[in-house]
Amino acid sequence: MKFTIEEVTVYFPYDNIYPEQYAYMIELKRTLDAKGHCLLEMPTGTGKTIALLSLITSYTLSKPQSPIKLIYCTRTVHEMEKTLAELRLLHDYMVKCIGPAAKMLALGLSSRKNLCVNQRVLAAENRDSVDAGCRKLTASWVRALAAENPDVPSCEFFEQFERAGSGAVLPPGVYTLQDLRTFGKEKGWCPYFLARHMVEFANVVVYSYQYLLDPKVAAIISKEMQKESVVVFDEAHNIDNVCIEALSVSVRRQTVDGARRNINRMRQEIDKFKATDASRLRAEYNRLVEGLALRGDLPAADGWLGNPALPDDILKEAVPGNIRKAEHFIQVLRRLVQYLEGRLETENVEKENPVSFVFSILNQAGIDQKTLKFCYDRLHSLMMTLAITDTDEFLHIQTICDFATLVGTYARGFSIIIEPFDERMPHIPDPVLQLCCHDASLAIKPVFERFQSVVITSGTLSPIDLYPRLLNFHPVVSRSFTMSLTRDCICPMVLTRGSDQLPVSTKFDMRSDLGVVRNYGRLLLEMASVVPDGIVCFFVSYSYMDGIVNSWNENGILKEIMQHKLVFIETQDVVETTLALDNYRKACDCGRGAIFFSVARGKVAEGIDFDRHYGRLVIMFGVPFQYTLSKILLARLEYLRETFQIKEGDFLTFDALRQAAQCVGRVIRSKADYGMMIFADKRYSRHDKRSKLPGWILSHLRDANLNLSTDMALHIAREFLRKMAQPYDKTGGTGRKTLLSQEDLEKIVFEGSMNDMLY
Repeated sequence: MKFTIEEVTVYFPYDNIYPEQYAYMIELKRTLDAKGHCLLEMPTGTGKTIALLSLITSYTLSKPQSPIKLIYCTRTVHEMEKTLAELRLLHDYMVKCIGPAAKMLALGLSSRKNLCVNQRVLAAENRDSVDAGCRKLTASWVRALAAENPDVPSCEFFEQFERAGSGAVLPPGVYTLQDLRTFGKEKGWCPYFLARHMVEFANVVVYSYQYLLDPKVAAIISKEMQKESVVVFDEAHNIDNVCIEALSVSVRRQTVDGARRNINRMRQEIDKFKATDASRLRAEYNRLVEGLALRGDLPAADGWLGNPALPDDILKEAVPGNIRKAEHFIQVLRRLVQYLEGRLETENVEKENPVSFVFSILNQAGIDQKTLKFCYDRLHSLMMTLAITDTDEFLHIQTICDFATLVGTYARGFSIIIEPFDERMPHIPDPVLQLCCHDASLAIKPVFERFQSVVITSGTLSPIDLYPRLLNFHPVVSRSFTMSLTRDCICPMVLTRGSDQLPVSTKFDMRSDLGVVRNYGRLLLEMASVVPDGIVCFFVSYSYMDGIVNSWNENGILKEIMQHKLVFIETQDVVETTLALDNYRKACDCGRGAIFFSVARGKVAEGIDFDRHYGRLVIMFGVPFQYTLSKILLARLEYLRETFQIKEGDFLTFDALRQAAQCVGRVIRSKADYGMMIFADKRYSRHDKRSKLPGWILSHLRDANLNLSTDMALHIAREFLRKMAQPYDKTGGTGRKTLLSQEDLEKIVFEGSMNDMLY
């Protein structure tokens, strides 16, 4: 269908549109007009992705004199593929409507592991090994050797790509990762470097958050992106955590031991070069004396990760004299590693700010702040000079230099925390030195400053007013949309007590109470006997899930549950969990029914959809607070209180409730779907907790369902399932329309009655 929003003709590849999609597009258009940033919360399963893609691509078409690039960031490869599939549908529809003028280039970009087509390189088991395998075949010095000696292995795909030169281009179209691999094989070109090359010219680029938020990756991949770009962070409810992780570094004993091995290997290489090719080391020294940057003129295949500090904080000057010579730099690294090893030999938890830590390094190791700042770039330069290709072997020294550069660059928003053991396992010594970033606004600040518009959107952004404070920006539009439904297909309930009227909660003083464990077990057993197909249960942590499942097994409750449905459990092993999910789906498909035990904040809670019969009920056992005795969390809470005036309790509740909402939102993935949500903890009945759930869940949470016992919840579940079994009119023929055709839209625009339609 085709319709107009304030002079922009929007091309939408479906025959009908939801009212909230239309309202979402209006707010998005206002953001693009204002050239500002926005926060938009839209319920899951209401077509956020296609609304975003339709509006932004149509907006670009309407303004040919100032084309806008769309940079669409997703969290997982699976989400990237789904986005590109939607975009292909839209692209085909636009070409059908307008003709060749609508053609565009859109592609997904991922790591070498997902794009490489060279079987020798792909044989490596993890991403770092694949990256190193690629460098061993494509680094400029390896290729120079291969040109002289045909026995030196090189990559035929990369060689053909290089030979094609400016002729190596992708024709217009939408390319998923599989399409890029197929195209690369046909042409004999390397898909990874082809995608890297084409990112600059593409109209739409879909890639991971890290490519914009992690300075090490962004410096290589995203530095050429134009200012006239719209950046979309989809499923961005955890964006503050992604920003913090991008600037945090952990050093353990293994890191220190590995770094020492790396230093010895570099020392041997330096001695070898001194004997065979001293001019190479001299050339590097001269280049550093002149302060020549190494980055700009590097071949694409030689580029390693960029500087871990943010672009504005990198010193634009020559490397200090005391680390220009390779052997002097090695000595500095030795002293730094020795100092860090000494700091790990602690028996108490220590917390320090970067300023005092840098002062302590100066006093004890004789390394000043400026030298620390240059550690990363100097290491990069040395590895280039020594022609080191197996970068996966040098991850430890890279981590040490990451740490040094960040600790030397930032005085505020960071803490150094040294813990001799994990508090949950105090008998196992496992010292760790952590540079913790507390300020999420640091990593995302360059994105807000550099690009025209940044759109942060998700199904769970409540309370929406906290995000501008956490990320320190001023949105021009901040809006939360409700879900227009033909029938009440969502049934949230708060269960506060069991059938015996004993309260249930995962509060620390109650969670191991036998009464609570028994009531949780009875709740699941009763629901398993009533609810058809799939039930998904979320627990607050792996340890709690293990404990409660063991108790149910001893009490015989688990055996009773398994008479109704099969039980599958998420573990910390990815392969096991994938297998469990596959079998869970099979059990639901064949009518046996199944229950999946999962953990809030785990992989399943974030990325797996339990739509249709795979999830008719989701039970959230408890409130998924973070581990509140964590020293890192306490330091962050203190920083938030002092800097942004966010109270500890407010942040912890906000964080727990967004995770809970994310878990229960897994069951509704479209309007034709239906499902029940049980919040099984007495704390959800309190207004201060409950009010932080997204509006689209709260609008269906009736007062009568706020304080239920197991038997009352069972009665409501039976009634709800009976009601859902009745036929209904999908378009909402009577009363409010929930599916709009082109005529409906024209009528709405003519009458200006959009608000009545939505609320």
